[in-house]
Amino acid sequence: MTNAKKKKIATWIIVPLMLGIFLFDIFTVVLGNVYNARLSVTADTFDGSYTDRIHFLNTANSDAILIESDGRFALVDSGEGSENPRRKGDYPGFERTVIDYIKKVAVGEDGKAHLDFILGTHAHYDHIGCFHAILQDADIVIDKAYFKPYLAEVGKKYESSGWDIGNVYAQIVEDLRQRDIPLIQDLPDAPFPLGNFTVQFFNTVTPQELYGQGENAASVGVKVTKGERSAFLAADITRTTGLAQRLADEIGRADVLKIGHHGYYGSGSMHLYEVLRPQIAVVTNRLGKIYPNEKWMLILKAHVPILATYENDGVIVSFPDDGSLVVTNHIHG
Repeated sequence: MTNAKKKKIATWIIVPLMLGIFLFDIFTVVLGNVYNARLSVTADTFDGSYTDRIHFLNTANSDAILIESDGRFALVDSGEGSENPRRKGDYPGFERTVIDYIKKVAVGEDGKAHLDFILGTHAHYDHIGCFHAILQDADIVIDKAYFKPYLAEVGKKYESSGWDIGNVYAQIVEDLRQRDIPLIQDLPDAPFPLGNFTVQFFNTVTPQELYGQGENAASVGVKVTKGERSAFLAADITRTTGLAQRLADEIGRADVLKIGHHGYYGSGSMHLYEVLRPQIAVVTNRLGKIYPNEKWMLILKAHVPILATYENDGVIVSFPDDGSLVVTNHIHG
């Protein structure tokens, strides 16, 4: 068989296959829009109607999540800052966005913002990059900080050499020391209260068998519970590291899912979604950046509406006392 004929046959196979995937993805998006239309989503007025909420800030494809309950606050990850070692040129970070939001929502009677704790889920810059700026702001009072020890052997070589995540982590440790903020590296795995919420950390110790899988294998998941309702914040927990499969049964049901790893390839697993059975999924990204197979699992198999923080300009999920869930968006206005 000639090369020309081989190329022709390959074209006949590949083109229809790609067209089929494209059409299938369009169908998935349309179905996802149908699911989203069933949600009642309104702009938040911050009028105090709800006091138990999870704020998913719009920091593009990075994580900054503010937990609020009965006047108590905690920040899980900080969003991407403007000095990412991976970036070759200047680009806008989200320091101002995150700091301004914290000061708007978590301000106390003394005029300062108060956080019971901050948590860095793992050492990637798109999760902890703004902590340096936050820790320089004396008007943000932080009671304590949870950061697992950084272990270079967990990650890939390029993460420590090219991405410089060890030095990013070390800078935050130094910032905490200068502010005299207690650093807790031995993370608790038992549930603890935050206002009306119960908070629990998962993957508090990175399994040695996952060493070398990449820094995402160190990701700390957070479950937030009020009564019969709960949310799971999946950080960069993925099936490619094996964490999604490992933790699913331990996590149990969760009505709200913050999709792991921004919806990129290998973000979650069908087993995780079947165990959690979420009613709502939030992705800290643009909707168009979610990998098709991740959308297919969530929309076609799990039948879950997906809210993207970028298109919605931030999302809040509130937990009223009546056991319902209330979703609001456009939170940065």
